[in-house]
Amino acid sequence: MKTNSKVPELLVSYSAHIVSEQEINNSRETYSLIFSHWNLDTIEIFEEVKILLLNKSNKVLGVYDLSKGGMSSSIIDVKIVLSIALKSLASGIIIVHNHPSGNLSPSKADIDITKKLQSACNLMDIKILDHLIISKDNYYSFTDDGLL
Repeated sequence: MKTNSKVPELLVSYSAHIVSEQEINNSRETYSLIFSHWNLDTIEIFEEVKILLLNKSNKVLGVYDLSKGGMSSSIIDVKIVLSIALKSLASGIIIVHNHPSGNLSPSKADIDITKKLQSACNLMDIKILDHLIISKDNYYSFTDDGLL
């Protein structure tokens, strides 16, 4: 048995700097902001997921590109979402993903992952403020539709 094996030390760093003075108050403002962070050449080709990170005053801390998938799905890993929110000291998050088909109706998988994220965020005292499904022309808001 080896007794002097080394265990790596982990480094965690935090940043609470506000990147933007922009405040998000509704789904329309979220759509306008996130749309400018989307590649319009690929929005109808493959799914992407982004996280909008907010402080307690709903001021934007930043946008995180969570994942890129195929034509009909992309991964939302709850542990990674929480780790990003915790590391950025976010008090609230908004999940946004696109549907390349242009159909803005949430799938059962969209509804299920939103509920799972909401439960996990509640444990960490992070508020999931909305989940938007977007296309080139419009968006669907879970909050506006009463699902959050």
